[in-house]
This record gives sequence, C-alpha cells and structure tokens, in this order.
Amino acid sequence: MDTMIERKQQTSFRLKASLMERLRAEARYEHRSLTNLVETLLDEALKHRPNPETLAAIEEARSGKEMETYDSVESLMAELMK
Repeated sequence: MDTMIERKQQTSFRLKASLMERLRAEARYEHRSLTNLVETLLDEALKHRPNPETLAAIEEARSGKEMETYDSVESLMAELMK
C-alpha cells in the first residue's frame, strides 16, 4: 500500500479568547484534537470557496440587473426546455 504522509508545519495565530474557547469546546464535543478540528474547518472553508466565475454570477443575481422574470412556472419551464 502506497501511503503518502503530508508534512505538517507548526504555526502560531492570535485569536480572540472567546473564539479559542468555542474551538476547544467543539473539539471536546467531537472527541478531536484542537489541531485536527481547526485544520479540518480551514480545509473545508477553502474547499467550498467560490471561484471567480461563480462569484460574478452571485453578484449578478444579487444585483437584480438583466434578470428575466416569468409570469408562471409554466412559462419558466417552457424557457428552460428550449
């Protein structure tokens, strides 16, 4: 079996005491180390970060500009089926 172990690097951050306590409590609740919890949370946050194209589409939708409107579900479905 080929297993690759990624090297870990020690680092230091300054976090609010209240945030640290919440992280510690969550790690205890999940029976995980604080390091494992923080690493997982950061990895998930970065993994689900939208790319520039998606961010542009989100901004376009929020702006309401150039949005088509439909009078009914039927007219929306007819447009989608084209």
